[in-house]
Order: sequence, then C-alpha cells, then structure tokens
Amino acid sequence: MSTASYNQISNSKVVSVEEAVKNIPSNATITIGGLISILCPEKVLAALEERFLTEDEPKNLSVITPVRVGWDPKRRTGLEHFAHKGMLKRLISGSFHIKENQKVAGMIRNNEIEAYNFSMGTLFQLIRSIAGGHPGLLTKAGLHTYVDPRYDGGKLNEHTKDELVRLLEIDEDEHLFYPSFPIDVAIIRGTTADESGNITLEEEPATLSGLEMAMAAKANGGYVIVQVKRVTGKNTLHPRSVEIPGILVDAIVIDEEQKQSLLPDYNPSWTGEIKQPISQLKKHLPLDAKKVILRRAAKEIVSGAIVNLGVGIPVDLPQLALEGDFFKEITFSLEHGAIGGVPMGVEVFGAHNNPEAFVTSPQIFDFYQAGGLSATFLGFAQIDGSGNVNVSKFNGIYRGSGGFIDITHKTPKIIFCGTLTSGGLKVSVEEGKIKIENEGRYKKFIQSIEHMTFNANQALKKGQEILYITERCVFRLEEKGLVLIEHAPGIDVKKDILSNVDCEITISSNLKLMEPSLFMESKNEVLMERV
Repeated sequence: MSTASYNQISNSKVVSVEEAVKNIPSNATITIGGLISILCPEKVLAALEERFLTEDEPKNLSVITPVRVGWDPKRRTGLEHFAHKGMLKRLISGSFHIKENQKVAGMIRNNEIEAYNFSMGTLFQLIRSIAGGHPGLLTKAGLHTYVDPRYDGGKLNEHTKDELVRLLEIDEDEHLFYPSFPIDVAIIRGTTADESGNITLEEEPATLSGLEMAMAAKANGGYVIVQVKRVTGKNTLHPRSVEIPGILVDAIVIDEEQKQSLLPDYNPSWTGEIKQPISQLKKHLPLDAKKVILRRAAKEIVSGAIVNLGVGIPVDLPQLALEGDFFKEITFSLEHGAIGGVPMGVEVFGAHNNPEAFVTSPQIFDFYQAGGLSATFLGFAQIDGSGNVNVSKFNGIYRGSGGFIDITHKTPKIIFCGTLTSGGLKVSVEEGKIKIENEGRYKKFIQSIEHMTFNANQALKKGQEILYITERCVFRLEEKGLVLIEHAPGIDVKKDILSNVDCEITISSNLKLMEPSLFMESKNEVLMERV
C-alpha cells in the first residue's frame, strides 16, 4: 500500500517522501540531525536534492547542522545532497570531512556559499536556546579561538560576511554571544513512529538533539519531518520510550531499508538491548607508533577517571585498556552522548558497545563545559611553540573543530596525541627502542598555526595541565611554551626531534628517558596510575 493511501485510511502523519519535501520553501533555514551515518535522515535529504534538480526548488537554503552528516566519498550522502549552485546559500556546521563532503568543501573553497564553523557544543546549545525562545546563547567556550570575533568569528571564506557571534562583557567578564535566529524546518530521524507522530530511538546508538531541533522549528511555527524505519498504531508506544512527542511532528517518512549506521549489520549492543561479552570486544593492538603513544598517554589516567576521546590515535585507547587490567576503572565518554562501555573506533565513531547510559548532545556538552571530565585525549594537526593547536582548518582542508573547543574549555588534563611528523612516516619498535625508518614529509610542530582551535595561553591561565605525546618524545606546556620533558630510547634528540620541529622549544633541565617498557611487547598492559 502506498504511503498516500495509508495516510488517507488511517488519518496518520505518514506521507510519501516527495510530499514531505514539497512543503520546504525557498529561503528556508533548515536544521538537520545526524552524526555521519548515525541518525542521518538520508532518504529525505536525497528526495530534497531530487526535487531541486527537477523543479529548481527550493532555492537559497540555509543549513545548520552541529555534526557533519554523510559518510560515503563515492556517492552523494548527507550534506552533499545540498551541493548545488543556487540550492545552498549558507552552511553553519560543527565539522566537515574532505572526502565525505567533497563538493560542499569545494563550494566553501570557491566562495560559492557562506560558510561558518562553530564548535559542536555551541551549535547544539544554540539550537536548544532557539527552541526555548531565548535571545541567544551566552558562553565562555571558544574565547580566544577562531570562533571569537577578534579572530575569524567562525567564518571560513571571503564570501561570508555576516557576524553571527559577538563579544560581550558582563561584570568585566568576557563572553561570546550567539544571537538566535528563526529555524523554519527540522529534518531528523528516529526508529519507530506511531500514527500520531510520537518517535522512539530504540535502534539508534545515540540520542543527539532531535527533540531540540523539532522544538526549535516549532518555536518559529515551522515544519518538522521525521524519517523512521517503521510505523505502529496510535497509542501503542510506551510514553517513557517516546523521545520526540507527536505534537512536534508534521510529517513521517518511512524508510524500511534504514540502517543503524554505515555498517551493514544491526548491533544490539550499541543500544543496550544486549551486553556483548568483553572477550568478544578485545583486539590486540600491534606494537607500533600508535601503541607507544597510547601506552604513554594511559599513564596519565587515574583510577575512577571520566575520559573523553577525540578522533585519530585516541580512539584506540579503550582497546589498550581492554588488553590490560584497567578498563573497569575508567568511564569513557564521547561527545555524542553515550556514557560508559567500549567506544567504537573510526568505523562508527560515536557508538559504544555496552553503554551504561545515554544523554542528549546538549546535555553532554553542559557536562563537559562545566569541567565534568577528568581528562581528554585528542589528536592534532598543527602545534606552534606556544603550545597552540590547530585541528580545524589546514592546507586548504576544512575539518571543523567538532567538539574540540567545548571539550578543552574546562577539562583539567588535556593530552594531545599524535606523531611528530606525518606523510610517509615509518617507524619500527623493538627491544625497548624506537627507530625512525623513514621520516615524515610534513612537520606538525611549526612556527605559526593556520587556525587557533586551542589557545595555550588561556589554558595556562585556567590552570589546565597540558601534555603533547608523540612516538618519540613528550612535551609539557609551561609559561615559556613547549618544554621537551621526555625522549624515547634509541632517539637522538638533535637529529630525530629538534631537526623535525620548526618552532622554538625549551629542553627541560631534567630531560628524562621514556620508560623502555612502553616499547616492548607485553601480555599485560599495567600502565595506569592508581590512586
């Protein structure tokens, strides 16, 4: 039976995807839910693109999405459906991906659209502020970084002119203020809908902010589309399972082929439906540069810590913990709202095996920005001699800061993890030493970073402890900038470190050797400090 016929018989909110997107006008501001492939309303976004290609409508859309949406570099998914001249006017996003958002990135680079990159937490919280009818979001997260109007104000190209963030002083204390604006349409996703539009998320590995997005659209008298896998009858959903009430939903689009993520199979351990045996989640990490970095980083964790992980090398820290005897003493938290369990790696970043709880994205960033984490382990692209870090925009690549600015705002211990150089770097690790077989082509410690994602001076003022851990050495942030405090066995400080660093660093008068055990095979990883 067609969705149109079903709708007539049942008087439900179920409509065809074509009918749903037909109601989106030109010049609309749209908020889109999703995290790469998780909770991505792909069927609706594809239909909206098809309508534009067929009818040349809707035009001049403004899109706000806290997290990049889309996952396949070989075909259009997610935000790539908007990558047409005349369709997309403005994009406000927390993150991008050069491969998954190739055409969107090209439009930014070629000044074809207005483009802003703000922190993920800021955008989630701004949408919540809009939902509540507030004048905007007031925050201290992001001061003295590229989102600060004294720097770039989040603007990514010359075509982007409007100031969407202001600097305000309240009682002689600086804040960033993001004014609210009307949202006309919300496009979000769930698992099950009843005919009244009540939405559940039982097969989804994260909650994100579907409720806040729907409320933000309704605060402006707007239109809410929800893509789901299935529909049930009215009054059949348990009220405690409803994440988005039907009073906020205008149109339900069914996608019976909707997948939990980009992986082909449904994983019930991501949702709490089952608890997967820990023995099935373990995998042995090979002894390489990544493992050396993770081992050294693990020594900075204390028992009972609540730990956040960034993309890159840190995502494998849970696997290192599983190899040893300290996994049970740490609670892992990623910025997408799952708490506890074993976070997935790069395959589906944001999902956890065996999570203990879920909170919404605005809530997890409230927790982070208030200093709730014990430590965070993050990657880096560029670092200068003052200890400033860039992960958001470099070498013509738009990555965005994601949750980086929010996470580093008040976390007491920040550990940056990455190799000293990149691009063809090859190292061997054996017999308690490390050997540089082939040096990387690109230096990551440079004189001046392109984008201020992390301001080291502000971190020092806040009393945060900052370390930079590489495969061959460790730096600590002090008042004078980067200080080399450790080097690996087998490494010549002048030849292997100083000659591959373009910024000024200080060598500690108490320079130590990294523990040889970090560079040896071991059946039992006993690394974490216990207190």
